[in-house]
Amino acid sequence: MTRNPVGWFEIYVQDMERARRFYESVFQVKLRRLNAGDLEMWSFPTDADGKGSSGALVRIPQVKSGGNSVIVYFSSEDCSTEEARVEAAGGRLHRGKTSIGEYGFIALGFDTEGNMFGIHSLR
Repeated sequence: MTRNPVGWFEIYVQDMERARRFYESVFQVKLRRLNAGDLEMWSFPTDADGKGSSGALVRIPQVKSGGNSVIVYFSSEDCSTEEARVEAAGGRLHRGKTSIGEYGFIALGFDTEGNMFGIHSLR
């Protein structure tokens, strides 16, 4: 495999406006509406030359949010920065900044739609 194994992610939501406010507030970014036909999709900022992958919030009436077995980890300079914004944005912190040894640190939270997500940093 010559690329990073993840090329895209989707976070399924029930209330798009609430979910957008949550992620824009926690990560201090502006999501962009994608022209995806019948699907309502809002993409995270993308840099084609950057590392990692991008993805989107997706609302499909037949697909429920939360209870999934996939955790998306967002990259961060210091995960405690975004961790501090989770509850104020309407989410719930599951595990505060925790060392994962030589691999850095993680924090885990739940968004406003019940999806667990992670934040990873090296410091």
